[in-house]
Amino acid sequence: MSILDEIKESFKKGSALTRLIYINIGVFLVIRIINVFFFLLNQDFSLISWLALPADISQLVYKPWTLITYMFLHFDFLHILFNILWLYWLGKLFLFYFNEKQLIGVYLLGGIVGGIFFLAAYNLFPAFANQVPFSQLLGASASVIAIVIAVAMWAPNHTINLLFIGPIKMKYIALVAVAMYVIGIASSNAGGNLAHIGGAAFGLLFVLQYRKNNDLTKGVSSLLDKGAKLFKPKQKIKITYKGKANDDIEYNRQQNLKQEEVNRVLEKISKSGYDSLTKEEKELLFKMGK
Repeated sequence: MSILDEIKESFKKGSALTRLIYINIGVFLVIRIINVFFFLLNQDFSLISWLALPADISQLVYKPWTLITYMFLHFDFLHILFNILWLYWLGKLFLFYFNEKQLIGVYLLGGIVGGIFFLAAYNLFPAFANQVPFSQLLGASASVIAIVIAVAMWAPNHTINLLFIGPIKMKYIALVAVAMYVIGIASSNAGGNLAHIGGAAFGLLFVLQYRKNNDLTKGVSSLLDKGAKLFKPKQKIKITYKGKANDDIEYNRQQNLKQEEVNRVLEKISKSGYDSLTKEEKELLFKMGK
């Protein structure tokens, strides 16, 4: 089995977390490879602008899909590295308390709410007025932080070991992360930090509603299930031919008739002797005796 086949098999049989990671890495690789060709041709690489979420509402109207595509889009290596590591570590922890459909739902809805926070802030606050025409959002950070906050809200005292820090409870990780995002609004990555806060808000809301037996991801799960059915190959109708069975029945019927005829001939011999048989009856005995 080739490496490509192994990846396909891993994606097909892997968990929802595995698939999310593969999609992010796959999109990153495709974008960077296409960028190489644009570089060699000395052309501007414009694909990012068609997949990233624009802050300008007038641009978003013509590219509504970017509210989804942006959360799978990365261009810088360190950007995707840290997002994938966070997604892997906290995604596994999320699956310890919730299921795979909820993971996908929190990822998508957290990303959407993060995108909405980004759009709202850039179009409402005067501080961003001059940046709206050229600002755009990309990366899985809002989706990942939604997963992180959901875990921290559901299991605040769950302890994990952080490199160079040691064991720390999830509630403290969440508090520090959100505080850093709020402070970061006044930095060069204001849009990213606003999206993080939006993702965190959804992670919080998801758990609050889930404790009331209201799963906010149910709609996404239902939509994905319907989509999966559309692309699922239809099962081939298996046609069973019954000719052989019919042939066997007919064969047995013919054999029974022949046996009945032989029995009649033998009974005739016992009563009247062999010479009383007709030519056809003698031929029948001869064939049956072979």
